[in-house]
Amino acid sequence: MLLKQRLSAVVGVVVGCCFTASGMAQGKQLTTEDYARAEKFMGYNVSSLVYHGVARPMWMGDGRFWYRDNGPDGITFMVVDPVKGTKVPGFDQAKLAAALTKATDGKMKADAQHLVISEIEFSDGDKTVVVGNGSRKFRCDLSGVGVCTEVIAPGAKASHGEQANGAHGELSPDKTKAAFIRDWNLWVREVATGKETQLTTDGVKDYGYATDNAGWTMSDNPILVWSPDGKKIATFQQDQRKTGEMYMVPVTNGHPELKAWKYPLVGDTDVTMIERVIIDVGKAKVIRLKMPPDQHRSTLCDDVSCRGGSGWDDVQWSDDGEQLMFVSTSRDHKQEWVRIADAASGEVLGVMSETASKFFESGNGKVNWKYLSKTNELLWFSERDGWGQMYLYDAATGSLKNKITRGDGNVTQVLHVDEKTRTIYFLAVAKEAGRDPYFSHFYSVKFTGKDMKLLTPENADHAVTVSQDGRYFVDVYSTATEPQTTVVRDESGKVVVEVAKQDISKLVAAGWVAPEPIVVKARDGKTDLYGYMFKPTNLDASKKYPIVNHVYPGPQTGSCGGRGFAAAHGDMQSLAELGFVVVCIDGMGTSFRSKAFHEFYFGDLGDNTIPDQVAGMKELAAKYPWIDIDKAGMYGHSGGGNATAAAMFHYPDFFKVGIAESGNHDQRDYEDDWAEKWNGLLVKNADGTTNYDSQANQSVAKNLKGKLLLAHGSMDNNVPLNNTLLVVDALIRANKDFDLLIIPNVAHGYGEASQYMTRRRWDYFVKNLAGDVPPHEYEMKSYAAAMAAMRSGPGDAEEDFDR
Repeated sequence: MLLKQRLSAVVGVVVGCCFTASGMAQGKQLTTEDYARAEKFMGYNVSSLVYHGVARPMWMGDGRFWYRDNGPDGITFMVVDPVKGTKVPGFDQAKLAAALTKATDGKMKADAQHLVISEIEFSDGDKTVVVGNGSRKFRCDLSGVGVCTEVIAPGAKASHGEQANGAHGELSPDKTKAAFIRDWNLWVREVATGKETQLTTDGVKDYGYATDNAGWTMSDNPILVWSPDGKKIATFQQDQRKTGEMYMVPVTNGHPELKAWKYPLVGDTDVTMIERVIIDVGKAKVIRLKMPPDQHRSTLCDDVSCRGGSGWDDVQWSDDGEQLMFVSTSRDHKQEWVRIADAASGEVLGVMSETASKFFESGNGKVNWKYLSKTNELLWFSERDGWGQMYLYDAATGSLKNKITRGDGNVTQVLHVDEKTRTIYFLAVAKEAGRDPYFSHFYSVKFTGKDMKLLTPENADHAVTVSQDGRYFVDVYSTATEPQTTVVRDESGKVVVEVAKQDISKLVAAGWVAPEPIVVKARDGKTDLYGYMFKPTNLDASKKYPIVNHVYPGPQTGSCGGRGFAAAHGDMQSLAELGFVVVCIDGMGTSFRSKAFHEFYFGDLGDNTIPDQVAGMKELAAKYPWIDIDKAGMYGHSGGGNATAAAMFHYPDFFKVGIAESGNHDQRDYEDDWAEKWNGLLVKNADGTTNYDSQANQSVAKNLKGKLLLAHGSMDNNVPLNNTLLVVDALIRANKDFDLLIIPNVAHGYGEASQYMTRRRWDYFVKNLAGDVPPHEYEMKSYAAAMAAMRSGPGDAEEDFDR
């Protein structure tokens, strides 16, 4: 009897291994070692195997720049002098680390080879260095044994409602004053003495000065622009008094504290507005611009400033500080009005305007217009001819002088304007025939449109950082398959310093393989789409592999991200290691291509590029027999979560498994600015329907056939949880089986739960798409350890000195 019971137990285990509850045969049992091999390719494990990359070169006022060089033994802070053609370590890091440790009474145990520094200034023949990380700053005399003293502005202690670039506020051009918000009003502090002056007095809750809140994103930093002479500030009084609120409560063991904030939604009658003002700092006088309240909009981003509380992109002073040029944007982003205000009187004059049929943008990743007050001209960006081009206007009359750039390809970012030589230096894409149209190159062109020059000739993606005087620029170029080369070039494009070559030999030795660039046809069978394919490193061409699509539908960006070198692209290679082919495809309706391409599904956000994803996946399967197109899955986060659910509902016979994370499943429950730009203003028809009905995932949830995992953070202040719960409600009403993961007390990114979400994602595809059995509760590297590993890699995330 005992033997029979044991045999029965063994049989039960075998049966449990090999069949699902429905009786369908399952595949192999994956082991902890299989998952460990997959995790080996996560960014926190592979980034530290890449040496001598250049991340965020920082130009200094003396014409040199510094950067972090990540080598086998840690980080070295290098200083490059283009004039002398030299590259040397910036300082004695061991001496600096010892001095920093002593200056903090040992609270900061500085590691000489892993210093976290984001600011460096030299003086006294480089014997003295000021180092900081955005939170704390120290002045260090390294001429002797090394002595550091913390730099603290007198009285610079944050109080309620105050936060601005650490304790120092938004600094004036000469760095003698700092503007900051306190109790909804704007104040200014003298850096040297700490003396504070209140500039405004009538700011109150929901009607404060320089406040930064777009609903989906917010900060306590002031949004403002100092005049060049530091005597005036351009800002606004933000009116949210009638704006609707969003609510969340944390998961607690007791009474939760309600989190409520202003969050305008699509179609709201009352949304956030701004009342533009100029403040005379010396007199503490507010001059209101003589115009109606403006929409809380940017010419490019879905916040009033693309940089949040660190400037204001669409507001520019004249060189003498007497006039202020700004651009007003309509609520639906279709119209732009360029205006000039008199700083003394507040009088406002119109300069020119532009209307786009679907949406206007002033660049890709950067607002590109510029006020040339010395000559009373305006450099203007427009896509009116189907591509992003630069134009020159007369600011006095508003008349067009001439078109500057021409032909196919987009100007993406104007990085420098030399007004003396009347030359523009800019990044652009798709101007070099036969190259990946997403590769960025750097050019120069005269205001007349003549003498356009390619300054970065290599067939690669170029990341460019221009010196303050425009004489030199750092060029970091690479591709997804070729590591970085970093050089310094002069304004003609000539290489003057060879800075670094990224070393990936240790990465390759660890088994890393580059993603395969792919080109497939869109749904129309004509348009080329670009992306990447990730295959198992031990791919067996005689086998079949399920295909998984990692999606982000845009329209502001695409699925694949940048085209430069990266050791990891999210978890795509890791997922491939578990027995999948993983792809990302930048579909029609995403950015950086032609205007027609970008506008493709305007007004129909439910499209989500899914027809292009399906077409591309089918084409790949026809080309590669080891792709099993009958086992297709999809996953994505935010907009990608929305697209994944839409794919499962609209293409239920094609997509078998989907994982939709933090999706904005109905744009009417998301912030107003984003969707009203891409789908237009809400229109309610006589029959009760609207132009937003087709994009609502809950309305088609009844079509679900496959396996769907919905995930969301309970404290998501970007895409509120209600978005996913609408879909949950519809699935329940339709009597559909699905899986739901609500992560308590996390926001749009999952923070410490990120590792858990990744493991659950892998398990879900392994079990439901591949038909295999994942290891039980595989434990990934802890979030803290993963973040520490990323900080020690070439990216060098910022961190407090007193950690």
